[in-house]
Amino acid sequence: MNREQFRQELAKRDIVLNDDQAAKFETYFNVLTDWNERMNLTAITDRDGVYLKHFFDSLSAAFYYDFKSVQTVADIGAGAGFPSLPLKICFPHLDVTIVDSLNKRITFLHALAEELELTGVSFFHDRAEQFARKKEHREQYDLVMARAVARLPVLSELCLPLVKKNGTFLAMKGAGGEEEVGESEKAFRLLGGRLRRTDRFLLPEEESERVIVQVEKMNPTQKKYPRKPGTPNRQPLL
Repeated sequence: MNREQFRQELAKRDIVLNDDQAAKFETYFNVLTDWNERMNLTAITDRDGVYLKHFFDSLSAAFYYDFKSVQTVADIGAGAGFPSLPLKICFPHLDVTIVDSLNKRITFLHALAEELELTGVSFFHDRAEQFARKKEHREQYDLVMARAVARLPVLSELCLPLVKKNGTFLAMKGAGGEEEVGESEKAFRLLGGRLRRTDRFLLPEEESERVIVQVEKMNPTQKKYPRKPGTPNRQPLL
């Protein structure tokens, strides 16, 4: 997907980039590929691939969720900034909090945000299990997002404790995502959530499946969740 196709495909979905926003995506690409030579941030380094599989894919959440309706967003395990930083470029009003367990990625994200001249972005080097137990973050976010970092029952335990009541946990999954929804019903219930909707679509050009899952926070999460670091992954709430 070249830069012009990127803008055209987004415009079809009512996301119209101005020239400054388009320039920010090109800066993002340049900074990402430059840093990637020194540390492993992404296996995808060609321009068309980054625009399709990172930028466009990240923004696909906005095809099914109204980002204009929320203010505070947390991105758990953001890696090289996906999906939250492409969304921040398109929706500058968002207050974005990024949590990642690798300090070198946080260093990259600080540098990237500076290059992109982004304000209203915070970065935390922490395990999600520990971050969600801190009172200044627990149940404080309108929206908590994660993009394919673990299976859905695990992600639910890491993310739902951070979502405020009536807020949303949004998971971006690949092929098989709908299957994971079925095995996550118990986790949703135990953590105070309820499935709101599941949307499936095919990424342009390569036609690979994507599934976007939205879970509404109905009740406060019990204090015992999330469990100790590593436990959600070893013993998911099935």
